[in-house]
Amino acid sequence: MAKNTAEPVQTDESRAAALERLIGSYQDSYYNGEGEISDGEFDRLWDELKTLKPDSPILKRVGADSVDGFPKARHLIPMGSQDKAANPAEFRAWVEKTAPPRMAVQYKLDGASLELQYEAGKLRRAITRGDGIIGDEITRNARRMKGVLPELDLPFSGGVRGEVVMTHEVWQEKYSDKANCRNAANGIMRRKDGAGCEDLSLIVYDAAAIGDDLFFTDELEKIDWLRGRGFSVTVTRCFTDAEEVIAYRAAVAEERKSLSVDIDGLVVKDPRTDMADLRRTRPERQIAFKFDLETAVSILRGVEWSESGATYTPIGIVDPVRLAGTTVQRANLNNPDMIRALGLKIGSPVIMVKRGEIIPKIEGLAGAASVGEERDIEFPTRCESCGSTLEDGGTRLFCPNPDCPKRLLHRLEKWVSILDIRELGEKLLRQLFDKGRVRHIPDLYTLTAEELAEYERMGELSAAKVIRHIRASRELPLAAFIAGFDFEGVGELIMERVVSAGFNTLDKLKNASVEELAAVYGLGEITARTIQGGLAETAAEIEEVLAGGGITIAPPPAPETQPLAGFSFCFTGELRSMKRSEAEAEVKARGGIAKSSVVKDLSFLVTNDPESGSGKNKKARDLGIPLIGEGEFLAILAGQPPQGVLASIAGRLQDVPRPITPSRATLEPPLEGQGELF
Repeated sequence: MAKNTAEPVQTDESRAAALERLIGSYQDSYYNGEGEISDGEFDRLWDELKTLKPDSPILKRVGADSVDGFPKARHLIPMGSQDKAANPAEFRAWVEKTAPPRMAVQYKLDGASLELQYEAGKLRRAITRGDGIIGDEITRNARRMKGVLPELDLPFSGGVRGEVVMTHEVWQEKYSDKANCRNAANGIMRRKDGAGCEDLSLIVYDAAAIGDDLFFTDELEKIDWLRGRGFSVTVTRCFTDAEEVIAYRAAVAEERKSLSVDIDGLVVKDPRTDMADLRRTRPERQIAFKFDLETAVSILRGVEWSESGATYTPIGIVDPVRLAGTTVQRANLNNPDMIRALGLKIGSPVIMVKRGEIIPKIEGLAGAASVGEERDIEFPTRCESCGSTLEDGGTRLFCPNPDCPKRLLHRLEKWVSILDIRELGEKLLRQLFDKGRVRHIPDLYTLTAEELAEYERMGELSAAKVIRHIRASRELPLAAFIAGFDFEGVGELIMERVVSAGFNTLDKLKNASVEELAAVYGLGEITARTIQGGLAETAAEIEEVLAGGGITIAPPPAPETQPLAGFSFCFTGELRSMKRSEAEAEVKARGGIAKSSVVKDLSFLVTNDPESGSGKNKKARDLGIPLIGEGEFLAILAGQPPQGVLASIAGRLQDVPRPITPSRATLEPPLEGQGELF
């Protein structure tokens, strides 16, 4: 039976990590002109990650590195990003929080962002979004696009923002081999020879003058000013009530297929221009009100079970259906519990969405009506590798046999990955496994160069290199060491939490009860039992690997270098002296825990905007968690906590190692006129 490699969703943490990888990859391809998925699909991934891990660094990322080959240029005003409302409830919450007297509502164009830079009314540069600060200068190409004005009728110096788009008519006539208009526009605008740029159009929506925050005082005034200069501007309406905007969104969603260009939602702004807000990484006084993700209805015709290690993942086979620009026939069903919860049967009509994974996902039944005769979905009962009876754990169907060949091979692959033994490739490892020479991790350390030289495409030099890298002495952190033994769904991040909670030696970990492990933040009983069971199952292998002497576990840090042990920090909003990831690393280096959300056992919430009505601030106040500023946080890192709320830990924060030195970039003043347009 043909299998695919879709991974099961096992925990919120592992799903969040997978989403971060997907989103990062899709951001890179999007900003480099090779978008792989639609904005709707991307937004569904984004929204799911925002729910699972609202403080993920990837959600703060603006763009991707500019593509090579064009000169690089700095934006006059950094191109930030907008927060999103995926549904009316989220939009109402934004309106209630910001309370705008009116709302300027614009079409959210689905194209490629471009900044035109004018000096005394003459076009000097056209810069792609790039990483939000520096982009590709494509001025020569931009001059060939419709809607790009080489000269204005007045001596304006500043930036004009717009979206490069391709009309549906042009796409159908010339570029229907591309997935959609946006992909075609992204690729053409970056062509070295500029060919095809005459088929692109620029529609503008924003402007800012260099060094003059008062040049525009109103967003509607900007549109009138841009139109008066001769630019093509995005459709803009004004409303006073949230329900009017919601109704307008529904009407535009129905009509958008008849528009000449693609749009994927609305941009809603407080019409009063607020440059302080526009300079935020994510302005608070505007929001992208997205359209609902495209869905399709098909019929579930069968289920295949993909094997990944010990786990069997259900993949639905459906009638071919067009969805988000592609024809799909396979859909992820995640796990047995999902099948049962949705009441799926072979022959059921199903609702499908494409979330940007390799295959789409079935969201639920499409009504109660059946199509023809339905029958139950049969679950496999025997492992195809070893014949053992499979165990249905609800969230996963798996082989419980610790000696199952697929399970053993997966563990070997994980160990090689953790140790980064790149010379021991997947093909060679598989050969060693299939011949029975390497079945367990300790077997790797009994290999010799002489026997490896006999394998396909191996010679004496290559074999000696592989052995040298396998036997290289390595001191691994306890979290990485345990993750290398591939306990189901337990990676380094989970183990770092366990270690930070005080189980920082192998003996402490072995002696921990399920109840003690389950009490660690972010684990729970299922993961605790997995860790305990995995330690018991691999005890002999662990002992043998350590007995060899080449692999050692790094000792836990001395107490004097861990002054923040027992304390946890969560960060919200922007930091001035460092990136949030750097702040979290400093906390971990001192033995503390960096948490992504506000929970009852949190020690401190770090914020530079304590009066903000953000959800984190409100929850911290409700739970009685201290809110501290960046200055207080830096004082803690320096071992000099201020008196008062931090007095109770002052004695433990002496001689803190690795004092923070903010990077030069974080201390430099912004360029004149710097701010964000959207």
